[in-house]
Amino acid sequence: MIYTKTGDAGTTSLIGGVRVNKDDLRLEAYGTIDELNSHIGLLIAMINDANHENSLKYIPQLQWIQNTLFTVGSFLATDQSKTQLGTNCTITDKMVERIEKNIDEIESDLPPINKFILPGGTMTASQSNICRTVCRRAERRIISLKKERKDDLMNCTYLLKLINRLSDYFFVLARKLNNIEGKGENFWDNACI
Repeated sequence: MIYTKTGDAGTTSLIGGVRVNKDDLRLEAYGTIDELNSHIGLLIAMINDANHENSLKYIPQLQWIQNTLFTVGSFLATDQSKTQLGTNCTITDKMVERIEKNIDEIESDLPPINKFILPGGTMTASQSNICRTVCRRAERRIISLKKERKDDLMNCTYLLKLINRLSDYFFVLARKLNNIEGKGENFWDNACI
């Protein structure tokens, strides 16, 4: 059954069975990762619907990112001071390197920029920018969790690098998706400077 009724009083179980309040920083962190994953699912659906051959090739990358975010969620859902981290829940430098390689490939044929770009353009590019901003919020939640739970959130060096790179990935992907569909970039007009 989908409902267990164990969370009706406002608590939930982490991996290993430790119960915490549903507004715990840990849940905020992995809940935001879950939200990002849902937004990526929408981006994939939008790319499929747009059906541009040059955009479709990014779907396998995005699906790999979704799988990686489940690993991130499992990492964050494990109180390592009480439960040993599962072997498949490790965030590695190889994951970070893969994102960096994807960024380099996407960016290789984009024009250089020297101004801030306003989010927008195509539906897919706009959704990629939403992924970027949710990713940045996830990063902030993870940093807050790390500050509060130093002993418990071990081995997170690559986690923070991965999330930081992911937001860069969604930025360049948004640019690329606009470029594929022939949309120019809308630059900030610097009106307040």
